[in-house]
Amino acid sequence: MKRRHAVKAIALGSVTPHLLLGGSAGFVPAPKVKSNIASSNFASQWQQWPDMPWVGPEYWGNRLQDWEIRQGRAVCVISDKNRSLHCLTHQMGAGSGNFSLQVSMEWLNAAGKGIQEAYAGFRLAAKGKFEDYRSAAVFGQGLDAGINGQGYLFIGEKTGSQQLSLDAEITLKLEGVGNELQLKAQHSENGKLLAMLTYTQPKATWEGNLALVSHFPLENTGSPSVAFSGWQISGDKIAADAGQAFGPICFAQYTLHDGTLKLAAQLTPVDGISGLQLSLQVWQNGRWETLQEAMPDPLGRVAHFRQEHWQAEKATPYRVKLDLPLKTGNSSYYYTGTIAKEPTDMDQVKMAVFSCNADYGFPDQEVSIHSLKHQPDLAVFLGDQFYESTGGFGIQTAPLEKSSLDYLRKWYMFGWSYREIFRHIPSAFIPDDHDVYHGNVWGEAGKNAPTDEGWGYVAQDQGGYKMPPEWVNMVQLTQTGHLPDPFDPTPVKQGIGTYYTDWVYGGVSFAILEDRKFKSAPKNVLPEEAMVTNGFIQNREFDIKAHYDVEAQLLGERQLKFLEHWSTDWSKGAEMKAVLSQTNFCTVATLPEGSIIDSIVPRLPIPEPGVYVTGDAPTTDMDSNGWPQKGRDEALRIIRKAFALHVAGDQHLASVVHYGVDEFGDAGYAFAGPALNNLFPRRWWPPVGDQHEGLPGKPAYTGNFHDGFGNKMTVHAVANPRKTGQEPALIHDRSTGYGLVAFDKAQKKINLECWPRYVDPEKQPDGQFEGWPVTIAQEDNFAKASAGTLPALDLNNCHNPIIEVVDEESGELVYALRVREKTFRPKVFKDSKYQVKVWEDGEDRAQLFQGLALDLNQKDTLFVNYQV
Repeated sequence: MKRRHAVKAIALGSVTPHLLLGGSAGFVPAPKVKSNIASSNFASQWQQWPDMPWVGPEYWGNRLQDWEIRQGRAVCVISDKNRSLHCLTHQMGAGSGNFSLQVSMEWLNAAGKGIQEAYAGFRLAAKGKFEDYRSAAVFGQGLDAGINGQGYLFIGEKTGSQQLSLDAEITLKLEGVGNELQLKAQHSENGKLLAMLTYTQPKATWEGNLALVSHFPLENTGSPSVAFSGWQISGDKIAADAGQAFGPICFAQYTLHDGTLKLAAQLTPVDGISGLQLSLQVWQNGRWETLQEAMPDPLGRVAHFRQEHWQAEKATPYRVKLDLPLKTGNSSYYYTGTIAKEPTDMDQVKMAVFSCNADYGFPDQEVSIHSLKHQPDLAVFLGDQFYESTGGFGIQTAPLEKSSLDYLRKWYMFGWSYREIFRHIPSAFIPDDHDVYHGNVWGEAGKNAPTDEGWGYVAQDQGGYKMPPEWVNMVQLTQTGHLPDPFDPTPVKQGIGTYYTDWVYGGVSFAILEDRKFKSAPKNVLPEEAMVTNGFIQNREFDIKAHYDVEAQLLGERQLKFLEHWSTDWSKGAEMKAVLSQTNFCTVATLPEGSIIDSIVPRLPIPEPGVYVTGDAPTTDMDSNGWPQKGRDEALRIIRKAFALHVAGDQHLASVVHYGVDEFGDAGYAFAGPALNNLFPRRWWPPVGDQHEGLPGKPAYTGNFHDGFGNKMTVHAVANPRKTGQEPALIHDRSTGYGLVAFDKAQKKINLECWPRYVDPEKQPDGQFEGWPVTIAQEDNFAKASAGTLPALDLNNCHNPIIEVVDEESGELVYALRVREKTFRPKVFKDSKYQVKVWEDGEDRAQLFQGLALDLNQKDTLFVNYQV
């Protein structure tokens, strides 16, 4: 089968030639591998494992779906370019020494015979961009040595003169002393020497990863290329660290909500091993006790555990245990972490915020190191956990099993980078468009997006999902299966599940939204003359601001109903509220005036610090929640009733804005966090005339603005891309980093921080992006000008009561919130009659005041008389 038929691919990867490429960029490194220890010798154990689509914890396969264990051998099941299998636990260490590599290989694809460019064998001294074995495992370039399709040994560009038959299994042995290498081909059964080649690399250090490689530049890629067995690594040049193995339990994430613990354990593809046992254990009474057993999903390879009535008054060590019955006996594997003590009794709750993770900085060691120095209580990852280009090779969209493994490889890379962040604290994940292999998603309640005319804009502009519903559900299961139960689990079209829900943790209630799933595709609802491509209007004469009332969905009726419920629900000890979603309800971005699409963004020049870029204009990117405007305003009117902060990702440009609906600043604040690795370094350089007033002491790009759709927004801070002098510039000049939100329940304040990823917050406590920190009061999230107040409420007999204000004339909730004050004077926004309800969380007693009017003299007091 030809590859174009088997794989609908976006070719974003590159091919590594068999040449030694030296050098690596500076970065915060992982701990150095341990060298010259007793276990420095290595021997593959594939013969102990059953046939399966994974080759074991000591290896990383490029790609995951291209390597399998078959009959005790590691088989590259595709004939394509630059497929490699890296040893994770043994590398070539620094300093002098000797080494020896040996492997038996069988050439499986006869179509590769006679092709000089095809080859299989070793890759040695492989290095990635950063001094980390994980960077080398995914992107490592090194020196290749082996046998080519014409039957000749080669090392780098040097080729031997003795031609070998590729019809029988051959054992390759590569030995190195100093800067000299010797490659031998031997008969696999009797050890007879068949050919030999020597190679000298002046001043060679031979440091880095070791891998097996299969390189078959064929048009027909569907057949297996080569099978390897008996891989051995030895010598005093070899450094070893068993702790660098990855899997079969890759990582785990959990939430704790209303006494229910939900934990997801992400496994490698071992689900087909008969008799496996997977259990969740906790350390108590001086030993590990099993709480529950589970089985992994056969597509997502994730297992879910659920424990009711969890006691969160103290931290509890946990581990996930996996028992695998192998051919030589049972093998046990573990992943350990901590179920944190819930910070209910703490005045402050810290949340770390992450999104938009390209692979430029993989494995992103500095992000984990620096973000954890803030000691966050929880972490949220708000979408684009990876991109289609992550790890190279583009994407594979069919068949279903292979496309699922394609997804898992990228998902594993995410976890490999960031699992230490959420190993010991709860976390929430929201998948965004790139997580489901879209540039943009307009889900239209789960419809199918036909790809028969192409995979790109032509498909996604029709609305819906390009990938099969089983695959979309698999993605959601791996990323959101540990979230609290969905508010309404009814599937949408094609049987695609939902996950929007609320999560109360540490006294903060979070509404977790699905921005994309119900949203209308703009091409389907705007007039044809708009000429929509990828969410951008191509007709410069078309005025999108004139189409406020277009019949279009944003969050959908189901999520609006959820938000209405959530805005009144202050149970479970909730004291403050925040909305978590993929993107923000405005478009904080500009492009050179006249631009009609944002594909130019990666090529725009990065300015020096202090330079104000002129000639830009606000964009009309309908991928943001700034469109449709009517749906945006409707959502914000509900969210502000809960005095909720909005936290989002997606925009590749960190910002703090104050939303306006009817007037500037009459709704809530929003914090869009920075990208972890920035593919699209968006910017905000609005034209500012003489009449514009920036916020006091802040740059001209702050203050009141209308975005490209006419939405009101007050910009408080923006982390525009700037030249930093930090290397790699591709990462650091694009304003990459993470956010931190601290909810102060005692003072009812929220502190927003925005940190460059390269800044050590302990060494540079003032090292945040320009404009941060930003501190707001909870009441600023409903800052609409009031018409006055109702009579004061005397709450001396109450303990943190919930207060609900309802307009009696319309029956509409004005707002609800929990207060700590002993006297509270409810503000209202028009002269009307109001009902005020005061009650305690978990109590069946409440006091209701009806027919209340404005207290114009602010002298009246109402006493809440029930006793707590």
